[in-house]
Amino acid sequence: RELEGFVDRRAGGFSSWYELFPRSQSAVPGKHGTLRDCIARLDDIAAMGFDVLYLTPIHPIGVTGRRGKNGEPASPGDPGSPWAIGNTEGGHKSINPALGTEEDLRALIEESRKRGIEIALDIAFQCSPDHPYVREHPEWFYHRADGTIRYAENPPKRYFDIYPLNFDTDEWKELWHELKSIFEYWIDMGIRIFRVDNPHTKPISFWRWVINEIRSKHPDVIFLSEAFTREAVMFELAKIGFTQSYSYFTWKNFDYEIKEYFTRLHSKEIACFFRPNLFTNTPDILPFVLQNGGRAAFMMRALLASTLSPLWGIYSGFELCENSALPGREEYLDSEKYEIKYRDCNREGNIKGFIARLNRIRKEHPVLQRMGNLRFHDTGNPNVLMYSRDGEVPLLIVVNINPFQTQEGLFPIPEPFSREQEYSVEDLLSGEEYRWKGKMNYLKLVPGEKPGHIIRVKS
Repeated sequence: RELEGFVDRRAGGFSSWYELFPRSQSAVPGKHGTLRDCIARLDDIAAMGFDVLYLTPIHPIGVTGRRGKNGEPASPGDPGSPWAIGNTEGGHKSINPALGTEEDLRALIEESRKRGIEIALDIAFQCSPDHPYVREHPEWFYHRADGTIRYAENPPKRYFDIYPLNFDTDEWKELWHELKSIFEYWIDMGIRIFRVDNPHTKPISFWRWVINEIRSKHPDVIFLSEAFTREAVMFELAKIGFTQSYSYFTWKNFDYEIKEYFTRLHSKEIACFFRPNLFTNTPDILPFVLQNGGRAAFMMRALLASTLSPLWGIYSGFELCENSALPGREEYLDSEKYEIKYRDCNREGNIKGFIARLNRIRKEHPVLQRMGNLRFHDTGNPNVLMYSRDGEVPLLIVVNINPFQTQEGLFPIPEPFSREQEYSVEDLLSGEEYRWKGKMNYLKLVPGEKPGHIIRVKS
């Protein structure tokens, strides 16, 4: 058989992502943030140990059909969704003037690089009704019988501020080459990581072609697939060239769910092509466990995400344990998608120090930097998840997945973490040392204080 393979740079398989809206980064409440304001956030993001800063779309935002608070029709002054791309000031190759200029973006890229952080840019192939493409290339869109252009729909939701592109248009070659040029434009600006919005709603053949075209000239480019869809489609996108993928981690809460899902993802058959990036939350998704479990749930989910895969990420506000939601829905109340947020980045109750420790441990221990070396171990308690990451210096991770109750008692310790004679182990999270002996040892896991252990055998 003739097989095709991709060789990616290190960041393609191991990195920690921090997502933010540039317009929300002003230090002045109510003021529209800029790319220069993002520079002022870099030290804080670097201190938490993140090495990829992912910016939501930075392009001009459409006015027609603009959405306001929580997706309702906009009121005067509402900034709109940055995913409704394009207006008279430009489209996918333009920067929203309210955010700054190309010079400002280059400055952000350079200042990020100095701190060991790389900028990732959101690419969403869709247009607002005001996008220059609508006027210059109406043939690139879907038309109704009356000749009007069709807006985007995902029943029961209707997106009046977005027109989807028709990849099967008779003028598909011109469209495909224009979309490729969007990647090339931002690559020339210094961007090498792209988070791609909803790639599963576009043809696989397009992605295979455009990724191969880009990588033939720029093999260091990384593509993250934001495809929450059927697993077979997610896998196919990975096989044709997407470096990383979003995953179903967000909805895996019980021990059996987590065990089954990640045993599969770490299997040789899947780990050889699929790299899951475990985002704890997104602007679209505030999981019920975070809504109801408080600070303890945020710590627990961060511990899981950062140790179950070499790739993980958070959307800003997670470190502050923001969890106000629309009733009965996995969506943020007062969603940042439709308004500007001001945050006190050091407010009481944050878990920034905890996140920093997790990212430091990840960088210091190679077993957390690859797929295919995960094993789950039975604890006899469905509230306590135990798994090891095998390698030269193996680690044992124990997590209390119940954010409401302390779990304690004697737990079975698997080999090679158990010894017949008394021995020392270190909890990398707290820095504490314990003296263990035999195959059963005492553990106490307290939500919000000590949600778990990352254990290394010392002697």
